[in-house]
Amino acid sequence: MLRCVRAFASLVLVCLCLVPESWAGNETGYPVTIKHAFGTTIITKKPQRVATVAWANHEVPLALGIVPVGFAAANFGDDDGNGLLPWVEETLTGRGGEAPVLFDEGDGIDFEAVAATRPDVILAAYSGLSQSDYDTLSQIAPVVAYPQSAWSTDWREMIRLNSAGLGMAKEGDALIARIEAEIAEVVAGHPELHGKSAMFVTHLDPRDLSIVNFYTTHDARVRFFEDLGLKSPKSVVEASKDGRFSGSISAERVDAFDDVDIVVTYGGSDLHDAMATNPLLSRMPAVAKDSVVLLGRNPLGTAANPTPLSISWVLEDYVALLAQAVKKAE
Repeated sequence: MLRCVRAFASLVLVCLCLVPESWAGNETGYPVTIKHAFGTTIITKKPQRVATVAWANHEVPLALGIVPVGFAAANFGDDDGNGLLPWVEETLTGRGGEAPVLFDEGDGIDFEAVAATRPDVILAAYSGLSQSDYDTLSQIAPVVAYPQSAWSTDWREMIRLNSAGLGMAKEGDALIARIEAEIAEVVAGHPELHGKSAMFVTHLDPRDLSIVNFYTTHDARVRFFEDLGLKSPKSVVEASKDGRFSGSISAERVDAFDDVDIVVTYGGSDLHDAMATNPLLSRMPAVAKDSVVLLGRNPLGTAANPTPLSISWVLEDYVALLAQAVKKAE
């Protein structure tokens, strides 16, 4: 497949809020105040040493020309095992300078490693921070946490929050506009996607298809469908009302997915064959028509969870896969 050559306590619903100087257009005016799920973070001066934790938060400073002193090593989709996804490695190569420290988060956040980089801000707008995680990180440096709930920050919110934490809100808005323009250009070439319904299944075990786990409308992968002209089926929308980023349903209730045009999930030929022959899942119209996109545990599959740098890298290939599935659904 061709790779695109163009250069993710009590939680309260809050929004990004900057002090009046920032709203007036002086993005480098300090202090900057950011409200999030754990309260309020105040950044008193422009950060010079930026660290990030969890998934993809480092892509915001990289996209804005800043190399973090440390960020989480990739633990999914990393083909060569160097801890860097290809779009990150390409950007780092172009930036030059001192190589960042890669934090091993296989067993959770490595607080000692983060502290050793001596950051003056920690970006975590897209993450699953617990209250304890947040409290510990806050002893190291001011933390930009997620605005609403764990792992529910989309790529735009990730950019807005993290760029605000860098004192670069204006530059963050410009980055969003550039990405939106690129998406619009590619999607315009695939009008067949418009209005079709898609669901993203988290994982299916070919040996046991009794439960269907899927992402809700709160997950970044599903929200990305909207950018591409797709919509969520009623079944997924209904399952999203409790605010969680994932849901599950017994395969015996598979008729709930009759309104799904295409299914996206992770797996290979063994899963494809198992779904097609399973007496329950094979009743899904999308499965019966083979309108299924199977993503590998590789960079392309990883990039289906959109992030500031991965979107340009994967956009054309991912949209092409979705368009092929849509054509089968018609």
